[in-house]
Amino acid sequence: MILIRGRATTRRVAAALASGLLAAAAMAVGAAPASAGPSTGAGPQPGGALATLDGLRIYDQAIIREGGETTETGAGLFEMSVAGGGSLQSYCIDMHNPTQEQARYQEVPWKTSSLHDNPDAGKIRWILQHSYPQVNDLAALAKASGARHLTPQTAAAGTQVAIWRYSDGADVSAADPNAEKLADHLHEAARDTAEPKASLTLDPPAVSGQPGGRLGPVTVRTGARSAGLTPAPDAAARGVRVVDADGEPVTSVRNGTQVWFDVPEDTPDGSTSVTVETVTPVPVGRAFTGIGENATSQTQILAGSSDATVTATATANWAASGPVPAVSAQKNCAAQGLDLTVANQGDEPFTFTIGEDDHTVAAGETGTVTVPVGEDQAYRITVEGPGGYQQTFAGVLDCATVSTGTGDAEGEGPSVQTAPVTVGGNTGPVNLAETGGGSDAPLLIGVAVGLLVLGAGAVYMVRSNRGGEPQAASDQE
Repeated sequence: MILIRGRATTRRVAAALASGLLAAAAMAVGAAPASAGPSTGAGPQPGGALATLDGLRIYDQAIIREGGETTETGAGLFEMSVAGGGSLQSYCIDMHNPTQEQARYQEVPWKTSSLHDNPDAGKIRWILQHSYPQVNDLAALAKASGARHLTPQTAAAGTQVAIWRYSDGADVSAADPNAEKLADHLHEAARDTAEPKASLTLDPPAVSGQPGGRLGPVTVRTGARSAGLTPAPDAAARGVRVVDADGEPVTSVRNGTQVWFDVPEDTPDGSTSVTVETVTPVPVGRAFTGIGENATSQTQILAGSSDATVTATATANWAASGPVPAVSAQKNCAAQGLDLTVANQGDEPFTFTIGEDDHTVAAGETGTVTVPVGEDQAYRITVEGPGGYQQTFAGVLDCATVSTGTGDAEGEGPSVQTAPVTVGGNTGPVNLAETGGGSDAPLLIGVAVGLLVLGAGAVYMVRSNRGGEPQAASDQE
């Protein structure tokens, strides 16, 4: 029996167990069975900026009233560091979810974020365009709003409060009277505004076909003047070139440029990819959602951007005969699931399995399958086809503004904790990647080993805290 003294010790043990469970889960994933046959290689990557959340930096206080209770919380601007260079400023549009320090984020369209069904999303963008930091003249902003004086902190708080009223439908006010004046002004003046375009995307993100011709086209969409294009290292080794409409090799592209993968006729069946990269400001109003283990960190909306590195990747898959699929995935918040789009440019139908269900896309056709996923639930979905074909998509669906997870966002917004949810219905969690082959043994072994290690670590931590002598629980810190 382990007796724990005080809440401080309890928190340290809980933190160790939580971290260890993540490690155990990672070990379990690493121990998963290898693919039974060839796969399509690296999948297409969402275009745009990837960034790390540095924290709430410019803020004051706000008061949230909910369920007869009031909560005081920090409200203002977050800062993010862009992978590859650059910095971003953002506001929260998901106040009931916690933020996670150093969480990783990606730029996404509104339809794959908590704004997907929000009729006031355009008003939030209007607020961003007409307030701090886009409007940096605080005296003019104060005059327009009727405030006597605004500082960067109160301007940021007032802006965040106005945004929360539209993003979360919250009963919220700024603690500072001048910030509250600004919040009321912005809330009343806001008008519907169109969603900003992505900083960089490739459309479609995956193509396929037979060797001896060009696969594509892939169209570049970007607000930058130009972008560099780099084929994967294996492309040259296979004789595959990325070319323009005239068949000339391409190294630089701009908005609207179309490119093709030129695959020689005698090239063995395979796949490759191309990456487009540029440096450009990310448009104000773009949504950012957490990725990986940080996927449920509260959704952000962009308020300001320096020049930032943005990238996108497209894949090509080819075969001499039979079905030749190109598979891509996108979250579908409206349908509460993941859309898997399958384009078959082969000469035979492509029959594939997702979970326990079989699907077929005829030669020359494109089809979409929506796989249901629970809110805040991690998913791992594998498309399996003939000849050992496999492609797996993993992530977390985070479309709602109320979290179903747990977390602590001290000073950065309230966190609502509710019961966990499952993927694939309410009969228990489903890992679609494991359907049709392998066993649960690696997963169970990984978790079991992780828990054994954690148990020993927890005992050691508690005994170290008390000099090795068990004591009764108390409320001391």
